[in-house]
Amino acid sequence: MESDFASTAWRTDPGLVRRHNEDFVAVYEPATASDRQRHGRLYIVADGVGGADAGEVASRYASERMLHHYLAATDTPSRGERLLEAMQAANTDLRQMAMGRDDSRRMATTMVAAVVDDHQAFIGNVGDSRAYRWHAGELTQITRDQSLVAQLVEEGALTVEEAANYPYKNIILYSIGSEKRPPIDLYEIALEAGDFLLLCSDGLTRHVSDGEISEIIGRESPTQATETLVQIARERGGEDNITVAIVRHDEQIPVPAAAVATAQPAPASSPATERVAVGTPVRSMWPLTIFLTFMMIILIFILWLVIQRSTML
Repeated sequence: MESDFASTAWRTDPGLVRRHNEDFVAVYEPATASDRQRHGRLYIVADGVGGADAGEVASRYASERMLHHYLAATDTPSRGERLLEAMQAANTDLRQMAMGRDDSRRMATTMVAAVVDDHQAFIGNVGDSRAYRWHAGELTQITRDQSLVAQLVEEGALTVEEAANYPYKNIILYSIGSEKRPPIDLYEIALEAGDFLLLCSDGLTRHVSDGEISEIIGRESPTQATETLVQIARERGGEDNITVAIVRHDEQIPVPAAAVATAQPAPASSPATERVAVGTPVRSMWPLTIFLTFMMIILIFILWLVIQRSTML
């Protein structure tokens, strides 16, 4: 699909192996300048876990609830904080919904979400869907995969080459719906005119290299690039659902006529605390430091009073 922003496009495809498309895309592009100032633009890619309708329901429900919570939280000034809180709220909603189902199948989903605001982007991620930034012909992965194979590579137990053929590379460590408060990585990056943000599920990156993705984004429009990337992944086996969303950042951002869109076509033709991972820190430690210092002063004063009282006795 293409939005009324000519520079934004997304597509999700079931691939050639899976019978169900468990991926889902949700997009919010403000209808007015005031809405854009309040919310920015929001893009979500989710890859459901659980098989059959469980994964489909999880990715869609979590994405729609996350979008709802983000737009409702206008009293939170920080875009990054709003993003994290909305993702955690969607996690709670999904867990409650899953408990009310008749079957006992696990319902969970990866989620990568980006809020674009002026020349900044805040990106929240849980699982192994990814966000990339394309700048001046170079593609850089922003998010870190929360997966077993990525952890083994980080620890030096596997090389990058070995990881490509690792038999358990589909195991993710965290997801929306898997626990009470999954660890959500938060990233803040600067954007320049002509930059692109790419959000995608692992159905793309298992078949198409970063170099190929970079070349295609650099030479084609977002609409054509999404089509090309999905087609290449299908031609190389389409082993998983394939989802691609591409957002071009421009100096002057027009106000579109439509505000919200989602995509999930039928298969016809795809430790529990938040943390800031890389980029500019979103949270400041000063408030906590001041609070702890104040509490220590109070404790020292109380101890001094106790000692004085004991001496007098």
